[in-house]
Amino acid sequence: MSSTSRTVTLLPGDGIGPEVINAARRIVDACDLGIEWEECRAGKAVFEEGDATGVPEETLASIQRNRVALKGPLETPIGFGGKSANVTLRKMLETFGNIRPARILPGIETPFSDRAIDMVVVRENVEDLYAGIEHMQTPSVAQCLKLVSERGCEKIARLAFEVARSQGRGSVHCVTKANIMKLTEGMLKRVFERVAADYPEITPKYILVDNCAHQLVRVPEEFEVLVSTNMNGDILSDLVSGLVGGLGIAPGANMGLHACIFEAVHGTAPDIAGKGMANPTAAILSSVMMLRHIDAFDAADRVEAAIALTMQQGKLTGDLAPKGMGVGTEAFTEAVLDNLGKEPENWVRREHKPLVLPDVGECESVPKTRRDIGCDLFLEGRVGPGELGAKLEELAEGTALRLKIISNRGTVVYPLTGAPTDCVDHWRCRFVARDENADLRHSDIALLMSKVTEVYRMCHHEVLMENDGARAYALAQGED
Repeated sequence: MSSTSRTVTLLPGDGIGPEVINAARRIVDACDLGIEWEECRAGKAVFEEGDATGVPEETLASIQRNRVALKGPLETPIGFGGKSANVTLRKMLETFGNIRPARILPGIETPFSDRAIDMVVVRENVEDLYAGIEHMQTPSVAQCLKLVSERGCEKIARLAFEVARSQGRGSVHCVTKANIMKLTEGMLKRVFERVAADYPEITPKYILVDNCAHQLVRVPEEFEVLVSTNMNGDILSDLVSGLVGGLGIAPGANMGLHACIFEAVHGTAPDIAGKGMANPTAAILSSVMMLRHIDAFDAADRVEAAIALTMQQGKLTGDLAPKGMGVGTEAFTEAVLDNLGKEPENWVRREHKPLVLPDVGECESVPKTRRDIGCDLFLEGRVGPGELGAKLEELAEGTALRLKIISNRGTVVYPLTGAPTDCVDHWRCRFVARDENADLRHSDIALLMSKVTEVYRMCHHEVLMENDGARAYALAQGED
């Protein structure tokens, strides 16, 4: 029995989940590693019982105790329940990094079958727009807060370099939209550049996310590891899986210091659930990632090679095979079991070393000087910009702040520009200190707010800061 003997939490999931997870479990068991499975519940049935998280306390406790879980897809019912059970697991267990490898496998026909695609997408997993902080600002304008932290960026940047190091890869691409979102997306770029100095053997590269999507379908073999913020990574990882055959063969891992959850990233496919048609490859390859995580490298290599040989032999499930030629879940699983210990022709094993998960400790920047220099008041109003601007200038009289600009959907509309801006009822009104050298007090801003809100409904406000003399907020389109 292998020294990797341990207990792993098993979440069968919903829809086709139990079928594909059972296939993965059988193949892992065939490796004779002494793994014990602790089966737990999450997903649709838990929601239906009235648990708005979709994840019972005993399931969280099992994962925290075992620190490793293999999970099937979970359904988030529409119309009841709370957030996705998948999101609950990621946030409650602080699995900050999502790892999605993609490699061309033999026997799968795609437009990229002859390309040497072998890459990994490393995605920040708990913040960004997926923090899920949304509000209706007015009855017709919604807001979603994009939160990107220096700590989150450091963890995910270091994880990407550690993935490259553990797999012997030579480069990491940082993928952002920092040309537009200079503070949020720009933070990942800045932290990435700083972290790269600690990995001198790995070449750091930088690319904008739109160009990255373009280049992935032109020259995918030029990418080894990509690291990005949460939403960009979510989109790119699905694109990358499409290059090599689709979500049916796309494994994934949610990595954290306290627990790691390995999962197929496809959905529950309720239309084929229970029919023996599901492709278990993604679940099996997720178990391969799990085996490497617990240092069972030889077993992981044997399972991965057995899948490749099975596909090279033409035994493909219906989502990958020519119409009417596919095999079922059971037949595919049996073929992989029969092929354990064998490899396809010209198969190249990628050497893996243990992956070091970064524990960054305290990393937040602390400015030497900070100064509050103004505020943005977000107001609701079905008025014109000229009328609104004139009234706000009047209301600001006698306070420490003056109106600088008003913008609508990010574009300056006051002072009047003459541009044909199609305004909605959501106005960002920027006030700055009358004294350019002042450090405003919250009471100064509160006085302005009290006068403005006597006339207009305020959605929310933001304080404008300078850190170490540098502006810590973005300018509106057209603002000096």
